Amino acid sequence: MRSSTPKVLHRIGGRSLLGHSMHAAAGSGAARTVVVVRHQRDRVAAHVEEMNERLEQPAVIADQDEVKGTGRAVECGLAALPDDLTGTVLVTMGDVPLLTTQTLAALTEHHESAGAAVTMITSVLPDALNYGRVVRDADGHVERVVEFKDATEQERSIREINSGIYAFDAAVLRAELARVSTDNAQGEKYLTDVLGLARQSGGRVVAHVLDDLPQTEGVNDRVQLADLGRILNQRTCEAHMRAGVTIVDPATTWIDADVTIGQDTTIQPGTQLLGATTIGAEVTIGPEVTLTDCEVGDRASIRRAEANLAVIGAEATVGPYSYLRPGTTLGAKGKIGGFVETKNATIGDGAKVPHLTYCGDAEIGDGANIGAGTIVANYDGVAKGRTRVGRHSFVGSNSVLVAPVEIADGAYVAAGSAITAAVDPGQIAIARGRQKNVDGWVARRRAGTPTADAAQAASGGSETSQGTQDQSEHQDDQHRDEKGA
Repeated sequence: MRSSTPKVLHRIGGRSLLGHSMHAAAGSGAARTVVVVRHQRDRVAAHVEEMNERLEQPAVIADQDEVKGTGRAVECGLAALPDDLTGTVLVTMGDVPLLTTQTLAALTEHHESAGAAVTMITSVLPDALNYGRVVRDADGHVERVVEFKDATEQERSIREINSGIYAFDAAVLRAELARVSTDNAQGEKYLTDVLGLARQSGGRVVAHVLDDLPQTEGVNDRVQLADLGRILNQRTCEAHMRAGVTIVDPATTWIDADVTIGQDTTIQPGTQLLGATTIGAEVTIGPEVTLTDCEVGDRASIRRAEANLAVIGAEATVGPYSYLRPGTTLGAKGKIGGFVETKNATIGDGAKVPHLTYCGDAEIGDGANIGAGTIVANYDGVAKGRTRVGRHSFVGSNSVLVAPVEIADGAYVAAGSAITAAVDPGQIAIARGRQKNVDGWVARRRAGTPTADAAQAASGGSETSQGTQDQSEHQDDQHRDEKGA
């Protein structure tokens, strides 16, 4: 992978590769799950514990020692289980993210119905690359698996490959692993050697051929990571569409594995639904929307917006070009409009923040309206303060609400005000300099400009004479007038 991050912690579809594998295993019905770790052990083990918090069947962590190989990994995994373990043991890998619970269940059923000692998932590839080859006997039964580096040219011509995913009889697995050596080109203890040893002991080795090749594909570089990510996303989109969701352009729509979407929702192009996002029914999302760990109510509409850890109520509207940061809650039928940024803000039912506003650390009551260009000044350089705007109150355009401050229910703030003190119910707060118009200023200070010509024409030619008179009368305070204007 050429990465400081362990391979199994790289992510597609909102989960790590290991996370996908653990989800598949947890859904298989297994009584116990073990994850064997070695490379960057502490980071991987910490991730396993994080995943355990989300799974009904937590996994046990087993450490592989310095003996290399898949056989040794499984041996270390068995050591973490009871000595009297019986039944079927499934073995899978941490870098096969598309493997499904359904496939593991089918493998188990095939294995147990066949009375096999070992059942392995195999696939037939047009180009088998460096995978281990499945060698069959004259009767077509699985005889053994040979690793690519140990294979002859004839064996390398075989196109049926070993996926590395198995079902074993527990007693057979314990007994035969004890007989496996490291006498091979890699000096490793191969799990595949168990197959030949099981046959020698009279056990049946059968193949469960899987036509869905991507389920068996592992990730060994970032090209494969992207390829499997694309396939996973395609399958995720198809599943949602078959469940009643309209996705206009699946090629530009990315949906993580843990996202849920209600029926009759429409997803427009350029949309990303990430993390544990939950979308209601009859919602319209997109184009160009990114939602991460958000909750969206029924019949809401979101376009050209980004939201993270936000709640958007039923029939609410968001966008275009809105940014909802963590802690934002928008009530039913509320509005967050164009070029609005919110953070840690609760915006009530039917409340509107329509244009060009920053709303941070605030509570906006039901039905309130925040005028264009309003700033909730929540930070004084040392601490954050909270602002409250009451129900059905109105804040005029281009105002600044300096936290902490409270505007009561049913109050008004005049446009252009800087509010630093409480406003009581029914009051209007006006906090701005009084307007002053200075006659003749354009004629005196901008003579000869198109502005002066326009002013003269609009005033019927009186601007120049008035300006001459004003110049004499106001010469002493000319600079003060200019500054005031």
